[in-house]
Amino acid sequence: MSGRSVALLAVVGVPTLFYSIVPLGERTACKSRRYAHETATLKALQSLNTAQVQYNPQFGRFARALSELGPSASNLISADLAGGEKQGYEFTLTGTPQGYSILAVPTVFGATGSRTFYTDQSLLLRENYGPEPATSNSLDVRSAAESRRSAP
Repeated sequence: MSGRSVALLAVVGVPTLFYSIVPLGERTACKSRRYAHETATLKALQSLNTAQVQYNPQFGRFARALSELGPSASNLISADLAGGEKQGYEFTLTGTPQGYSILAVPTVFGATGSRTFYTDQSLLLRENYGPEPATSNSLDVRSAAESRRSAP
């Protein structure tokens, strides 16, 4: 075997072999679990946006930290979400001059999620497939879903 063949086997063959060894049911269960985490994260981001919309008129500004939205402060979100972690994702809220931004990334990329999410005071939910954090320039979730459906 040439060096090139060995490299090709290492890059393509070995991961394929490991993938084929894992029973189909386990692969499907893992995908289902990851999808459930991602769906729960989208719901949590919607809840955070709603909490910010409620917080702003009451305090004259957007919250600058998740703890400001939690039970020990304004009681607009659950304690686990105010703690920054929920359903396999880590949440980070940052105050900005225009309002706020929220980033959600999987705690274990590939296992708890394969997408990162971003939202801000525009209330649009944005996503990035891959480990790089989603940003304000990422596709919004609806556009991304539509482009995946229309792809051949």
